[in-house]
Amino acid sequence: MQTELEFFNKIVTKLIENEKTEPVVSPLPTDTVIADLDLSFNDEGLAEDEWQNIVENAIMHTPRTASKLFFNQLFGGRQPKAVIGDLLAVVLNNSMYTYKVAGPQAGIEKTIIQETCKIVGYPDGDGTMPPGGSMSNFMALLMARDAKDNKAKYDGVTQRMTLYTSNTSHYSTPKNAAFAGIGRNNIRYINNNYLGQMDPTHLAECIEQDLKDGCIPFYVNATAGTTVLGAFDDVNAIADVCEKYNVWLHIDGAYCGAVIFSKKYRHLVAGAERSDSFSFNAHKMLGTPLSSSIFISKHKEQLAESFSNQAEYLYQTGAEDYDLGKTSLQCGRRNDALKLWTLWKSVGNNGLEHIVDQQFYLADIAREYINNHPDYTLYSFGDSISVCFNYKGIDAKELCTALYEEATTLVGYGKFRDTEFVRLVTINATNGKDEIIKFFKTLEEGAAEMNTG
Repeated sequence: MQTELEFFNKIVTKLIENEKTEPVVSPLPTDTVIADLDLSFNDEGLAEDEWQNIVENAIMHTPRTASKLFFNQLFGGRQPKAVIGDLLAVVLNNSMYTYKVAGPQAGIEKTIIQETCKIVGYPDGDGTMPPGGSMSNFMALLMARDAKDNKAKYDGVTQRMTLYTSNTSHYSTPKNAAFAGIGRNNIRYINNNYLGQMDPTHLAECIEQDLKDGCIPFYVNATAGTTVLGAFDDVNAIADVCEKYNVWLHIDGAYCGAVIFSKKYRHLVAGAERSDSFSFNAHKMLGTPLSSSIFISKHKEQLAESFSNQAEYLYQTGAEDYDLGKTSLQCGRRNDALKLWTLWKSVGNNGLEHIVDQQFYLADIAREYINNHPDYTLYSFGDSISVCFNYKGIDAKELCTALYEEATTLVGYGKFRDTEFVRLVTINATNGKDEIIKFFKTLEEGAAEMNTG
């Protein structure tokens, strides 16, 4: 293993140094990438030096999501203490389904779940760490289905059950509805206001209509940070509707649910304690390596009811609360807790708060820049880390594609109400004001080259 560790240290050192001088790598065309990097397999193995060269080449051509010029997705940056936790988890290679094989690592996950429940306002809640926000949403939907009709998990869905989500919610909802036997056609897409927030009045109207039609409303998916605009649904207003009609309320906070750690921005999910389940991704706002997702519910018994199954070959220690496979959809499950724990233990609650607040500060800097420059048009709003804009009326898709192909910066585009725009995501908390200003200058230079070209 020593040889491999030395190689690892060498390549990581080179990667981090290159991020400073070459923060964006030139993309390789998909039709030649396998041949260009010699990615295919051979019958015989390779000599050590040849293997190292090929691996290094593949790594150095990979997009640099931790660089100062990566603004493309809902993750980015690198929190060193979290990286160490993830590396240690890989070396340990524990599976998280039982205390017998996970030991203290199960205790680490339990600690994270218990503390998150306390912060959200679930004093008797429980949860797990699924492999991403989509899986968290799926677990919430399954729990809601079973809570409304416990026979469904035995006999299948035999009644027409309906669920509700906004027009701007995550794309996992229709997939999950299909997987759960509910059916995509039984989703009701609720209208949004001009900020991209779910309309509670329209929600109530849809539920009323479904009840008249003999359907069984069972689940509402609210969003804390929509994918494009970064909007926060009004939890209290939606909770009023859910309580009136006895419908499960889930808050999909995959993108921005980590505002629970901020005194300044926690109001964006005010009323979270009234929800039935809540989720967020630490690999987004908190900057841990992918993936680290947290799913919690105030209904501890329902969590076990929906996901527990007896297996004598697994559960052999009697450590009921620490046999985490009984509250998880998966059996074999990697340790996604350690990276968050090493970060959280290192910086404390105040440190997590600073990480969250820094992202909003960067978004404020970006909006100020846009508002002070007449060539820009702003489409998003305050209290969001998605800054959506256009520059000089240039087509957003063409501009983002040109910046990508020229390897100057990575930023994506989005659409709301038929308007397409550049979407700058200020989720890298290791950035500062200078990096935001540099992004705009880089974009402007890229746009000028497009015009001259």
